[in-house]
Amino acid sequence: MEAIVNEIVSSEDLLKFEKKYNAELRQGSLSRATQFEYAWCLIRSKYSSDIVKGVAILEELYPDSSKEEQRDYIFYLAVGNYRLKEYEKALKFIRSMLKNEPHNQQCLELEKLINKKMQRDGLLGMAIVGGAIVGLAGMAGLIGLAVSKGKS
Repeated sequence: MEAIVNEIVSSEDLLKFEKKYNAELRQGSLSRATQFEYAWCLIRSKYSSDIVKGVAILEELYPDSSKEEQRDYIFYLAVGNYRLKEYEKALKFIRSMLKNEPHNQQCLELEKLINKKMQRDGLLGMAIVGGAIVGLAGMAGLIGLAVSKGKS
């Protein structure tokens, strides 16, 4: 699963699908398949702005799609949001898919990966906040010590 969420699209592939997307868009005949392919490439980009754009395209496609298409869109919405570190959103998408397919191994693995990342980032966040609090307390103690020595 980590290979899927960490895969980076080649700039050549991204450019190829972007050209196809823009050509169809100019002609007024943008197909759902082209939109999905382009969104799929964007989600695998190393740039978060591309990933955001890919997620937006999938969110536009989702409401008017077949069940089979929705399945792919939901999975890649989860992957895109995971890559954006939007773990709550990623979890929401993957869990909605697991409601219909509770034994889908790919979804179960992605859910596990998201939970692990949330737990790790949560602990890291708490450590950063804890370190900042200790630093501020130490700074306040030094200021207090300096003020008390100044009055002596």
